[in-house]
Order: sequence, then C-alpha cells, then structure tokens
Amino acid sequence: MKKVFALAIILCLLVQGMISCSSPVKPSSVEKETYVFAIREGETLRLNKYAKVDEDTAKPCVIFVFGGGFVGGSRDSDYNSAFMQRLVENGYVAIAIDYRLGMKNAKMGSEFDPEQFGMLMQNTIQIAVEDLFAATRFVYEHADEWQINTDWIVACGSSAGAITVLQGEYLICNNSELSRLLPNGFRYGGIISFAGAIFNMGDELTWSANPSPIQLFHGDADRNVPYNKATMESMGGLFGSKYIADQLKALKTPYYFYEIGNAAHEIAGEPMAQNIEEINSFIRGMVIDRKPYMIHMAVEDMNRPETEKEFTLIDYIITNYQ
Repeated sequence: MKKVFALAIILCLLVQGMISCSSPVKPSSVEKETYVFAIREGETLRLNKYAKVDEDTAKPCVIFVFGGGFVGGSRDSDYNSAFMQRLVENGYVAIAIDYRLGMKNAKMGSEFDPEQFGMLMQNTIQIAVEDLFAATRFVYEHADEWQINTDWIVACGSSAGAITVLQGEYLICNNSELSRLLPNGFRYGGIISFAGAIFNMGDELTWSANPSPIQLFHGDADRNVPYNKATMESMGGLFGSKYIADQLKALKTPYYFYEIGNAAHEIAGEPMAQNIEEINSFIRGMVIDRKPYMIHMAVEDMNRPETEKEFTLIDYIITNYQ
C-alpha cells in the first residue's frame, strides 16, 4: 500500500525517537484463559486473557472492546483474536471483553423521535462503559497474578468499542458517577480508538480535567462513525476523531492522531493488522515513557478513490439502525 506522509511530520518523529526499526517478532507460546468478570441483567460477561507463558515481568496491558454498532460482534472473532495475538507477541498482556449490546433490538423507522433516540443511545453507551469499567476493575484486581503494571493499562476499541473507550475516558475526566466503578484513583495509561467518537447530548464537548494520552485512527470519509462530528438539535450527537484531536491540541495534552484520506469505516479494523508499529510507538512513548507529544499524522493512500465526506446524524442512524 502506497502512503504519502508529510515530510515535516516524519522528520519531527525521527528526531523525537517516536519511529524506530524493530526486528521481527520471534514465535512464542501464547496462553488464552477465559474468566467471568460480571453478571449484568442476567447476562454473563466474560473476558479472554492472552499472555506469554512463563514470563514473570510486569507488562503493559491492553483491554480491547470489539465493534459492531452496539448490535453485534464478539470478543472471540478470528480478526479480534489475531489482534490479541499480535499484541502479546509485541510484549503486552491482551484482554478481550464482552459488553452488553444496547442497540441489538433497536430499529428506527422512517420517522423517529430524535430526543428518544438520543436517550436510547446515551443509555446504550453508558451500559457498555459500565461493563468496560467492571472488566477494568477485574483486571486491576488480578494485576499481580497476571504480571500487569497497573500504570500501563490501556483501553482500546474498534467502532462501537472505540466509542465505548473514548466515552469512558470522557466520563472519568468529568468525574461521572459511573467512574466510581473503577478502583479508587485509577486512570487509564492511555486510550486507543479505531474509528471512534464521543456521544454527548449537548452541542460541544467540555473536559473538566485533561484526559490520559489518546491515540485516534480515523478515515475522513467514514460513513458509519463521524470523522468530525454529527449533531442534531434536541439530541446532541457524536463527536469524532478530528473534533477530539482539535480539542486535545487546544488543551495541550498528549495525543496521536492518525488520519487516512478517503478511507471509510474499514479503519475500524485495518490498524489492528497494519499499524502495530504506530500502536507500539504510542504505548512505549506516551504511556510508558510519558512523552508529552502531540502528533498529527496525515496519510493518503493513492489507490483510494476520492470519496464523499459529508456526514450527518441521520446518515449514522440510517447506516447503523435501519
């Protein structure tokens, strides 16, 4: 795949040591274990832990939330499992979790009540975040046993899962009641979002405290989750990666925005296979070494055709729920 990078960004990254050459990963034994971490509304929620066998050093941990529009998806899909394996081979403990799918029975007709839909969406994301926080507490409580450094726990998600991890960080920063489900004083070491957004009933996002470092991957022609934002009067809407990155820049807080021109919602999955080096760079640099970087990387794939980029909240609803 051909990519054109802004030369200035590349030079900056080279100087700051954020790009490095790595040797091929040697095969090793990866152990998968499954645990029940919560029972909610009669639904048993499980997580898979992937880790190298016979290692006893404390490692970073990535908690992964799958995508599927809050309608479907599975922690056990082949694609997600392959991502977990890649993470382990790169030195992490990887955790894939279940969460309740609040929109699995939702179907919007040609006419719908925006305020009612907004409340449904808010509740759907809230229960997903509740399950993420419950899984995080479970991991935190087993950190010594699982050789996890609790300062280096990263929440990562794809599409609906990316919305969940971003929303969780937003709620923590705004001291939400829901954040009390986490261990006292806990903060994620970082957040990684593959085509995600934050939902808010207002017309903008406000942060009471600066977030943990956030890495954002997004295509600027995404027709499933807005690249910038999609709002509607009386129900708020979704604030995507570009909007979030602009806010993080204004807040002068560390972030890594990787945007792909003319790419659509395939960016909810592609980075899990194609951008492990960028993920490593973020975790090693901003989470572990706490480098105060603000990185904006713009990528153009010359093989992608020019694509429609206008996106509204109605587009989101039609694409995902009609």
